[in-house]
Amino acid sequence: MIRKKRVLLSLLALALLLTLMAGCSREMATPAPSPGKAVLTIFHAGSLSVPFKELEREFEKLNPGVDVQRESSSSGVAIRKITELGKKADILASADYSLIPDLMFPNFADWYICFARNSMVIAYTEKSKFSEEINSDNWYDILTHEGVEYGHSDLLDPCGYRTLLVWQLAEKYYNVPGLYRRLEEHCPPENIRPKSVELIALLQSGELDYAFEYRSVAVQHGLKFVELPPELNLSSLELADFYRRAKVEVPGKEPGATLIKEGKPIVYGLTIPSNAPHPELAVEFIKFLLSKEGQAIMERNGQPPIIPAVTNDLSKIPLKLRPYLKQLEKES
Repeated sequence: MIRKKRVLLSLLALALLLTLMAGCSREMATPAPSPGKAVLTIFHAGSLSVPFKELEREFEKLNPGVDVQRESSSSGVAIRKITELGKKADILASADYSLIPDLMFPNFADWYICFARNSMVIAYTEKSKFSEEINSDNWYDILTHEGVEYGHSDLLDPCGYRTLLVWQLAEKYYNVPGLYRRLEEHCPPENIRPKSVELIALLQSGELDYAFEYRSVAVQHGLKFVELPPELNLSSLELADFYRRAKVEVPGKEPGATLIKEGKPIVYGLTIPSNAPHPELAVEFIKFLLSKEGQAIMERNGQPPIIPAVTNDLSKIPLKLRPYLKQLEKES
C-alpha cells in the first residue's frame, strides 16, 4: 500500500508538471488586459471563482482604472505557478491557508491572512442513484452500493485531500473498521479530477452520482447535498482535536517530496507574493475583501467570512491592512 501511494504521488507530480507546461486550461488562461488600465492579477482556488468574480465586478466599479485578471485552479497548482514556473501574481488565495507557509515560505511569502471558512458535503442531483434515500447516516453504504459512481478531486487540491480526511474520520466516528479502504476502493481513478468544481459537469450529466464538494460550491451551483455531521465536515473549530486524528500524504514543495496534511477546520488564506508586480493595488483589493461589503459577498456565496480576519504575523502585514486583522493564536 505504501509503494502504491508513492507511485500515485509521483504520477500526480508528473501530471502537475504537464498541466503547468500546457498552460493549464482555458479557465485558467489570463485574458488580455484592458488598454490603459492597471492590471491586478489574482491566482485563486477554484472554489473561490464565484465570490471572487463578484468581488472583481464590485471592485472595478469602485476603481474604474483597474482591470482585475483572475486565474482559477486548484490551490496547489496556483501556488506552483508562482514558485516553480516563475509566473507573477499580485494576490494568491488558497482554499487551505496552510499551503501558503508549506509551499511559499520563505522565498515567496512570509505572511498570510485567514479570511473565510467552509465545510465538506456530498453533492448530488435528482438523477443520482438512491437520491431519495441518502442521508447523513447511510451515505457510506449508498456510495459503496453496486453501480453507484462517486468522485473527488486529486491530492493537489485541498478539497481532494480533505475528502480522504473525511473518510478517515468517518471510519472512527461511525466505528466501522475498514471503511476508509472500502470508500477508496470504490472510487476508480477516472472519477478523480484536478479540481472539485470539474466534478459538477459530471454530476449534471449523470456520469457521476455523487461528488465530495465544498458546501459553498454545491449551493452556488444549485446542487442537492448531504450535510455531514460536524465531526466529519471539517467546519468546527471546537472539533479541531478530533479532526487531527486523520492524516494524508500529499505532494510537497520539491519534486518527489511529500507533506503530511492532518485534519483541521477548513480555512481559506491569502497572501501578496514577495514578487508581486502591484503590491499596493493588491492591498486595496484585500481591504475591499475584508470590508463589510466584501464580507457580505463571501457570506451570501456560502463561505462565511472570519471576522475579524486573522494573520500569522501582524508585524509583517502591510500597514493599511493591519486595522482589519488580529494575530492568529499559535496552534497547539
